[in-house]
Amino acid sequence: MQLYGLEIDEALYKRQIRGRSNPAIVADLLPQLAPQTSQALIDRKESRFRDLALHLTPLAGLHQLIDWATRHHLKQSVVTNAPGENAGFMLKALKLEHVFNHLVLSEELAAGKPDPMPYQHSLQLLKLQASQAIAFEDSPSGVRSAVAAGIFTIGIASAQAPADLYAVGAAIVVPDFSAPDLWKRLESV
Repeated sequence: MQLYGLEIDEALYKRQIRGRSNPAIVADLLPQLAPQTSQALIDRKESRFRDLALHLTPLAGLHQLIDWATRHHLKQSVVTNAPGENAGFMLKALKLEHVFNHLVLSEELAAGKPDPMPYQHSLQLLKLQASQAIAFEDSPSGVRSAVAAGIFTIGIASAQAPADLYAVGAAIVVPDFSAPDLWKRLESV
């Protein structure tokens, strides 16, 4: 973003970038860009992300959670603001490309997170009511989306302060998927 005179520090990243769709980010930070220039910037940003993310590792407890959900015959979906190419890349890098029933991409819907539409669409695909679902979210926009869809939402404070996730509606917040508080909650369901 140096090309555009923007200094992006951690606070700005957390406040205006993390968990948001690329078009919304660019519209907020660089509203002067023409649509073609905006898309070229997004494409470069996402290509750079894939270059840097070649050695992704899952958050602690993720495989345990997926195994638990599979043993309990629970439907599983990914709901993301990430571009489809990146979402597929991340799932493949984590060897999770065949785990989930559905991959819901905000870019394929009329609205992305924080709008509830991506989660509402996921519920329709899974044939579930909101009261039958649990969402795991690591960004304020994701928590807002899931909560607005009426889903019990667990915040994952991997990159956000727990208070920030509670402030937007997370029912509980844990540092990762191995947290004892998370497992107490899941085993009581």
